[in-house]
Amino acid sequence: MAGRKPALLDRDALMQYALRVLTMRAQTTSEMRTRLLRRAQVAGDVDIVMTHLQEAGFLNDQRFAESYAAARLENQKFGRHRVLRDLRTRRVTADVAKSAVEQVFEGTDETELIEQFLARKYRGKDLAALFSEDRHLLSAYRKLRLGGFAAGPSIRVLKRYAAQADALEDTPSE
Repeated sequence: MAGRKPALLDRDALMQYALRVLTMRAQTTSEMRTRLLRRAQVAGDVDIVMTHLQEAGFLNDQRFAESYAAARLENQKFGRHRVLRDLRTRRVTADVAKSAVEQVFEGTDETELIEQFLARKYRGKDLAALFSEDRHLLSAYRKLRLGGFAAGPSIRVLKRYAAQADALEDTPSE
């Protein structure tokens, strides 16, 4: 069935499809528009359906971004840069994504998040002994950067475990 095109939908069926999609997973406005355009018999119906969804409160990029950012912080404990990048990947506008991330991360101690991240990634390991090897230290730094943590706080935390962490400042970041 991989090659089969989905049936094109009229306006009412398009609305039902959109509601079904939203019950499975929250969507950004851009994601929903793309999905609807693939299924619409008439492209003009997409704008009408999108307007109804927004007026009913089913599509709200600001609310989506805030909820998504909060979940990424609470569940995965990612840093603000990672959450911002993930929101941009989900096609949330830069202003909305930045605003949501700032709001969600307000009052969050990045150093504490980094400590939690390292504890989770290296569960049960002696970090001082592990990071005494350059390759493990560099790997941890890369993981922190991919996890969305800024270079400065990452290096400060890694310095607690390894004297050679100062050399990380010369490491190219993302």
